[in-house]
Amino acid sequence: MLRRVIGENIKLGVSVDSAAGCINADPGQIEQVLVNLAANARDAMPDGGHLNIEVSNAEFDENYKKSHPPAIPGSYVMFAVSDTGCGMDRKTQSQIFDPFFTTKGLGKGTGLGLATVYGIVKQSGGFIWVYSEKEKGTAFKIYLPRVQRGPRPDKLDPDAEAQRGCETILLAENSESLREMAREYMASLGYTVIEADSGEQALQRSKEYEGTIHLLLTDVVMPKMSGRELADRIIGNRPGIKILFTSGYTDDAIVRHGVLEPGIAFIQKPYRPKALARRVREVLDNALRQASLLAAKKNVATDVESTIKA
Repeated sequence: MLRRVIGENIKLGVSVDSAAGCINADPGQIEQVLVNLAANARDAMPDGGHLNIEVSNAEFDENYKKSHPPAIPGSYVMFAVSDTGCGMDRKTQSQIFDPFFTTKGLGKGTGLGLATVYGIVKQSGGFIWVYSEKEKGTAFKIYLPRVQRGPRPDKLDPDAEAQRGCETILLAENSESLREMAREYMASLGYTVIEADSGEQALQRSKEYEGTIHLLLTDVVMPKMSGRELADRIIGNRPGIKILFTSGYTDDAIVRHGVLEPGIAFIQKPYRPKALARRVREVLDNALRQASLLAAKKNVATDVESTIKA
């Protein structure tokens, strides 16, 4: 997946220490951290370069804590993602984890990628350092608490098996890495996926596609056209389409700010691919159940009317 994210002109190196321990974290979220960092590294190396990922154990004592205040003494697993790109100055480094901060041009980034990385790392009980110099590259080092090895969560989760489908999904997501991951995974389950990197492109793809589109999966926050506006415009042309919104914000925050109404289908980013598949299936299956109930009520009403006339 990383190879497809970074392209062919960047050399990828991966080094995992055989003694590296285990962490207690959501696999989908850790995937999202690595994908976001890899996508940022790619953008910092438009002419190619090297991307290296390293995983190893780390131990911190009280002395380390004195020079790195957020760190807590203990045993950790370190994920280091480094590139040979353009690097950053000190001022930029001080802002990179702020929500909506971006060095990319208008319409080319939301500024949520590194903010999401930071949130996941903190949620997992870890911390993150960034080392960078202009024209020399950047290295992100993530430290997550090491735990004793336990059974894989997937083995304990009876719902872990992904649910397949044959419907058509219109995917509107301006994050390239997340869009690629969602498209490839849903396509592997049998869905037809039409992808778009913006609301405008999604609207155009909807007009061009002659078949039935069963579901619109759209980010809520996108440049120029929001996911809500996109949904309203597509529903006008495709009344039967179902909508599933997604965002890095919680559904409660989205509702409080008046972006969406309570009860609308929603999945929070970052999501695990299997969680996305289950949520998509829930929305589609619920639509089928509602259609069946509506048809049944219509038949009952017809029978009653016929009886009265008789």
